[in-house]
Amino acid sequence: MTCPKCKSSDIKKNGTIHTGEQKYACKDCKRQFIENPKWREIDTLTKGLIDRLLLEKISLAGIARAVQISEKWLQDYVNTKYKEVSQELNIPIKKKGKIVIQCDEMWSFVGDKGNKQWIWLAIDIETKIIVGVHIGDRSKIGAQKLWESLPAVYRQCAVSFTDFWKPYEQVFPASRHRAVGKETGLTNYIERFNLTMRQRISRLVRKTLSFSKKLENHIGSIFYFIHHYNDEKIKELALPF
Repeated sequence: MTCPKCKSSDIKKNGTIHTGEQKYACKDCKRQFIENPKWREIDTLTKGLIDRLLLEKISLAGIARAVQISEKWLQDYVNTKYKEVSQELNIPIKKKGKIVIQCDEMWSFVGDKGNKQWIWLAIDIETKIIVGVHIGDRSKIGAQKLWESLPAVYRQCAVSFTDFWKPYEQVFPASRHRAVGKETGLTNYIERFNLTMRQRISRLVRKTLSFSKKLENHIGSIFYFIHHYNDEKIKELALPF
């Protein structure tokens, strides 16, 4: 037997682990180990695969089965990853002029259906890039947070098409706000994006066992998907920053 770290054969027994297996220690580098560990280091390629699978409608348990990793390791990895996701969108340069956006709010929940978390979104109809996001309640405060999340040029110039939910009227400038019904087709793009999110993010499916248990992960997963979606659109259109 040799040390897995320094390859020394100067080894001694060092008690047992919680499963009763013999533990050893290297006298040279002090590394502690067991003879046939079930644990394996998750390599970069596997982590890249996991990152891509998180963008599809697959539960964490499903990813763990497919990649053959432990659910606990995956949950810890996801917790860290979503905590690091920026809640600031990277929006390409937009010149002042005629700008049109569509806005909508989408229902979701965390923990149970009584804990509603509304996803407020705004999309630029020219580029199809998401330019505003807020996750919270469905009150005037939510509409205000969505408005504040928009880049300055959109707040200054954009005409905003929304449904008839009153908080939009209370927050968005009246001269550039247009409340319309679904039958007009003037909110089609944002409604289609809502559908895309429900199709791609398992925790947003209306009847699911994959719902979010932590608000931080709920928000992180949504921003993680939107960042990816926007990056793909920016590459496709070759837009400058």
